[in-house]
Amino acid sequence: MGIFDLLRPRDINEGVKAFQETAGARLLDVREPKEFASGHIPGSVNLPLSQIAAASELIPDRETPLFVYCLSGGRSSSAVGALERMGFTQVRNIGGIRAWRGEIER
Repeated sequence: MGIFDLLRPRDINEGVKAFQETAGARLLDVREPKEFASGHIPGSVNLPLSQIAAASELIPDRETPLFVYCLSGGRSSSAVGALERMGFTQVRNIGGIRAWRGEIER
């Protein structure tokens, strides 16, 4: 990974595709419950950043591939750091739902 890869914005559309192609993966929406209820990516689970410590109970296997998103990518970045500190080994920030071009579930 080069410096330009770090500067390139995350593409949530590519991230969701990777989630769909990864066996056993979980898609985490770390927005607050009201935001989640207003529309989310199908197949995602709501785990607000404010409750990220509950990930250990929700996902006991620390090797489960996790794909994390929020509204713009900021909270998902914080969530990824927290999940990694909790011992999760396969965590990926896929960015913000604002850029999602697929179906929204309500």
